[in-house]
Amino acid sequence: MSSGVSGLLLVVAVALVDAEGRVLVQQRPPGKPMAGLWEFPGGKVEPDEVPEAALTRELAEELGIAVETRALIPIAFASEGLGARHLLLLLYVAREWAGTPEPRHASALQWVRPTEMRALTMPPADVPLVDALKRLFAGTKA
Repeated sequence: MSSGVSGLLLVVAVALVDAEGRVLVQQRPPGKPMAGLWEFPGGKVEPDEVPEAALTRELAEELGIAVETRALIPIAFASEGLGARHLLLLLYVAREWAGTPEPRHASALQWVRPTEMRALTMPPADVPLVDALKRLFAGTKA
C-alpha cells in the first residue's frame, strides 16, 4: 500500500550529555526551515554513509568536536511526515568527545536537563525523543 511518500530522509542526532547530566541543544539559525527552534545536533545521512559516520562528520562540522563512533549509543528514533518525504530521525547518546562545542551552524547552544526540554520549542520530530531521554535519565539528577 502506498502512502504517497516520495522518499525517506534519514537523519541522525545526538544527545551530548555532560558530567552534570545536561544535554546540549542548538538553535536553528535564521533563513533555515524551522528557524529559531531548538534541536539535537546532527544532520542528514549521505548516500553510502552509515549513520554513525554521518553523525561524527556532522558533529565535527556543526560543533567542532570529535566523537568516536564507539561512543555513540543508539537510544531512540522518531518517524515524522515531512511534506512529500518522510523523516526517520535516529537519536544517539554520547558522553565522551574531544573539544568544546561551538555554534558553527546554529544561532546558539545551551545545556539543559531532559526535564527542562519541554519548555523549549523544538521541531516535531525531536519532541518524542525528549520523552525517551527523560525515561533514560529517570532516577538520576538529569
